[in-house]
Amino acid sequence: MSNRIIMRTGEALVAGGPAGTAAEPEVIIGELDGPVGTALATLTGDQVQGHSRVFAILNTDIQVRPVTLMVSKVTVKNSRYTNILMGTVQAAIANGVLDAVRAGDIPKEKANDLGIICSVWLNPSVIKDDNLDHQILFDIHRKAMAQAIHKAMTNTPDIDWLLENQDKITHKYFQMGLDGKI
Repeated sequence: MSNRIIMRTGEALVAGGPAGTAAEPEVIIGELDGPVGTALATLTGDQVQGHSRVFAILNTDIQVRPVTLMVSKVTVKNSRYTNILMGTVQAAIANGVLDAVRAGDIPKEKANDLGIICSVWLNPSVIKDDNLDHQILFDIHRKAMAQAIHKAMTNTPDIDWLLENQDKITHKYFQMGLDGKI
């Protein structure tokens, strides 16, 4: 890895919990004085109804480093959804960032120089689940965030693996379409 991190991208899917708890963050990581910093500032200042952008925090008044901006993939129209997204999931994203620093995926000495934009998936079904397990939801989103950062910082999967496996992998929802399930 070079000393300067212009822009890295990664994603991860972590499922396996109860319905609605899967996480699929997509991240962009880069220097704050480069294109990622410009995008982060622009997104923060250009709020869009239903897709609020907020910093990942451990709790109110405790923002993590590297600065991490969460952007919802789902249009937010419900206060319960908002509270889960801006509570359990926000805290999980923040903890996943710190886990990535602790693991060495993000160099600790660059924590104040990098920014992360995280596109967050939270299944809208959570608003109807009166038995939602917030600990499981937290654990899954935390793990997925750390994995997405790891993949971004290690350029995983690499191009050789992608070329070798291209014809062996069928997108889940494409297959469902082929099977007449969509």
